Amino acid sequence: MSGTFSYSSITKKIWMSLFGLFLMTFLVVHLGINLLLLFDPSRELFNIAAHFMGTNPAIQIFQWVLFGGFIVHIILGVILQIQNWMARPKGYKISGTSEDSIFSRYMIYTGIIIFIFLVIHLGNFFVLKMQGAVPEFHHEGAGHMEDMGLLVVNLFKSTGYVIFYVVLLLIMGFHLDHAFQSAFQSLGLSHLKYTPFIKGFGHFFAIVITAGYIIIPLVIHFT
Repeated sequence: MSGTFSYSSITKKIWMSLFGLFLMTFLVVHLGINLLLLFDPSRELFNIAAHFMGTNPAIQIFQWVLFGGFIVHIILGVILQIQNWMARPKGYKISGTSEDSIFSRYMIYTGIIIFIFLVIHLGNFFVLKMQGAVPEFHHEGAGHMEDMGLLVVNLFKSTGYVIFYVVLLLIMGFHLDHAFQSAFQSLGLSHLKYTPFIKGFGHFFAIVITAGYIIIPLVIHFT
């Protein structure tokens, strides 16, 4: 029984890590598209990219796979956390090395907060899209398309939403900082020689991604 439980936990950690790394690649792509709003104030490049993402059949299928990845990642995290609580309901008197970081102890909470934030953030655009309230943008080569860039700009003109957005991004940054190195450790890719590099790159990745996302609403809001 204990062997089955152990194997099950390890398997869950591996799948959660794979989905987590997959979601990190999405963050990079999404950031690249969003940065177009800063490099092209006309919103033309951003709207073309958004139009392609919203009309390409393969991308449309992929977005549901991506959303499913979020769901599975969160579910596995919750299950593993519950198993940990059940295995040690009173906690350890001396924390192990895997619990040295305060962020590692709150990964499940930051993960759930991030998921709720994504639902709210994407829901703002989805509701307007369903209501047909998205303004049009005309491009000579591509014709008429939805002006998704204007929706983003208008959203980031709200001081309250920008504060909410930045705070949640900082939480995401802390989650990423631990998640990156934890994913490689769960996959068995831990070694004295290259683990320090993985940890260092994980810190770098978390800082760059978080700073990249934060700078967008700040620049839009204050210009």
